[in-house]
Amino acid sequence: MPIVVAPENTVLKIIKILVDEKTKRHLENLGILVNASITVLARNDGNVIVKIKDGRLALNKDTALKIFVA
Repeated sequence: MPIVVAPENTVLKIIKILVDEKTKRHLENLGILVNASITVLARNDGNVIVKIKDGRLALNKDTALKIFVA
């Protein structure tokens, strides 16, 4: 399921990231990579705030729709 519809405050595993290579490298530098654990903290109009490792990160709707979790 895309991260925009994932339940809040639940630890999830990233299973797929469907973005171009430049964006993928940028997300990897931020800690968002396949098999990483991620938690949705809040969402607003499709934009998502997530906890990855020890930090928080805001993802816009377009990017969040391309990150799939299980």
